[in-house]
Amino acid sequence: MIEPQSEALREVPAETQEQTNAGVARATGVVALGNITSRVLGLAREIVLTNLFGASRAVDAFNVAIIVPKAIYDLLIGGHVNSALVPVLSEVASRQGRRALWQLVSLLCSVLIVLLALIVLLLEAFAAQVVSVVGGGFDTQTLRLATDLLRLTAPALIFLGLFAVLSGALYALREFTWPAFAVTVFNGSIVVIALLFAPPVQLQPTLQANGLIALRSGRPETGIVVVALGWLVGALAQMALQFPGMKGARLRLTLNWRHPALRQIVKLYAPVMFSLVMDTLVIRTFSYNLASRTGEGSIGYMNWATTLIQFPQGLVATAISIAILPTLARQAAVIAQEDQRAFKDTLGLGLRLAISLILPATIGLFVLATPIVALLFQHGAFNAHDTAMTALALRLYLIGLPFAALDLLLVYAFYARQDTLTPALIGVLSLGLYMLTAVALFPRFGLFSLMIADSLKHIVHAAVSAFLLTRRLDGFSGQHIALTALKTSAAAGAMGVVAALAAGWLAQSFGSATLVQEIVLVSLSGGLGSVVFLALAYLLRLHELRWMGGLLKKRLKGNGR
Repeated sequence: MIEPQSEALREVPAETQEQTNAGVARATGVVALGNITSRVLGLAREIVLTNLFGASRAVDAFNVAIIVPKAIYDLLIGGHVNSALVPVLSEVASRQGRRALWQLVSLLCSVLIVLLALIVLLLEAFAAQVVSVVGGGFDTQTLRLATDLLRLTAPALIFLGLFAVLSGALYALREFTWPAFAVTVFNGSIVVIALLFAPPVQLQPTLQANGLIALRSGRPETGIVVVALGWLVGALAQMALQFPGMKGARLRLTLNWRHPALRQIVKLYAPVMFSLVMDTLVIRTFSYNLASRTGEGSIGYMNWATTLIQFPQGLVATAISIAILPTLARQAAVIAQEDQRAFKDTLGLGLRLAISLILPATIGLFVLATPIVALLFQHGAFNAHDTAMTALALRLYLIGLPFAALDLLLVYAFYARQDTLTPALIGVLSLGLYMLTAVALFPRFGLFSLMIADSLKHIVHAAVSAFLLTRRLDGFSGQHIALTALKTSAAAGAMGVVAALAAGWLAQSFGSATLVQEIVLVSLSGGLGSVVFLALAYLLRLHELRWMGGLLKKRLKGNGR
């Protein structure tokens, strides 16, 4: 264990709850801005991908090739950042200083390089076998292409792992800017490389239903290699972006396996590991395997819908959660167990902010799903059928989005209290329910059984987390969470009705819409709905939005002086 905390560090911070809330809001703003840019470029990445290759076997192969290293990263490293890395690195930095912090970071980087290099070698050697497990429903040609792509994307694991440690160190130092914009650089690298090096359109032979071969224009499927190359370069670029924030760092190769902080990280992370094993190695493999049996393009539909879901999820839930975690951890550590008011006030603020923002985002995206998907993706090789499939998948995912957003905050509250076991056990329960639901509904709903099961998973996880955390905190009295949810639901519901009516009228007026008309339809419908929501939020006295608006106004006035 790390050395006991000094008496000075045990004292309650002098800042008031108002100052704490303002600090959380500022940090949320930085992370949210990074999420906005990363999500925009993430959409650009998918738009480029759909325009170049459409809903094709090449895209399915690429998705399999990136899901494997991504799953391994999430399993071995990604889950460490907020559940173990940030708490331990913060503790070392505050008690022992930056020199000790960089020594620990050096150790973690060294261990990861050795471990991940071995895993990369295994992936290179057994790529065909791994791909056959994930994409069991693919034909031979798709499996062969996915195998080649996996051998190209596998080395990105090393860069992803090093990025996780370096960004964790910066979070521990309360430096949010460089990690916040890392994914922006990652997605931007993929977009640039794909646009610069994608092969030109050629006449491609296509086997028709009557057995004859016809020629159609398109890019060679092997051209997807440039996108995989962009993924590898993006992983390297986001790692390199962390270096400017590490002034004074001294990193060196070291393998001190007996470092007490390393044992503490393992101890904190152990409960998380099992649920992540279920999620990354079982659930994701299960989902992709099931989706691959529902026809060509199914994995693409699932991923494009997920990309759109991640925009409000990252902008609201992830930004608030990352910003609030250090404050919650400090309050849980320095405030006596019998006095949890500050902890509940901070968590209550996060939950109310999440409710106020995620509900209108969910309803707006649900109502305008089809025109948004058409605007973003229905160009080039992406057709109207692909739009309809992606929009339906998106709407089914959206049912669980508000619960997923609140659940992330609840899970981080457990982490702040140094409890990683409870969220892990709840995760195992919800993942088991997900698999049972998907299998039971698959014969009737096919691909869409996965989206229905995913929403049910988030609902159950959030409900159980809220119940257990409420009991441990002796309730959430005085936080007005239910009242905020009721006011936001009323305002967001009216917004949805207005946006739907406006979109329907504009679609009927335009008929077969051009790109400009699609932009006008989405902008006017969404804008009119937003005005209605803000007006009702003001009339209903939705205090969280008023508070955020006042804080932003004060910040702008301060910058204008």
